[in-house]
Amino acid sequence: MKIFSTSIQALEKGIQYSGAKHKAISHNIANVDTPNFKRKEIKPNFGETYQRALEANKTDNRHREFSSSSNKAFKMDNTSYSYSHNGNNVDIDKEMSDLAENQIYYYTLIDQMSGKFQSLQNVIKGGRG
Repeated sequence: MKIFSTSIQALEKGIQYSGAKHKAISHNIANVDTPNFKRKEIKPNFGETYQRALEANKTDNRHREFSSSSNKAFKMDNTSYSYSHNGNNVDIDKEMSDLAENQIYYYTLIDQMSGKFQSLQNVIKGGRG
């Protein structure tokens, strides 16, 4: 029996993704002036997530097992193009924009997670506030 719904697990994965993306963006910003530094980017690994979703919805244990290549819902991607003469490809404006977008995404997920836990708390209290 599952205590938490799959939506809470999905929110948790989203928060983990946002945290990893924040770390990569911060690393890029910190190395904006480092010669030959190549920016890193976190991308979602939808194939793995899709396979896990299919496996989670098997109706019989005799059904075929789904194989997976990795256990991560997101992956690191190194980009190789260069913006500046020193071989660095970090565009500070893009990084700051990505950071702001990721922050909004993170706070949205946290707000949704908070709402889920408030609903559970309300159920535990028997609907009494």
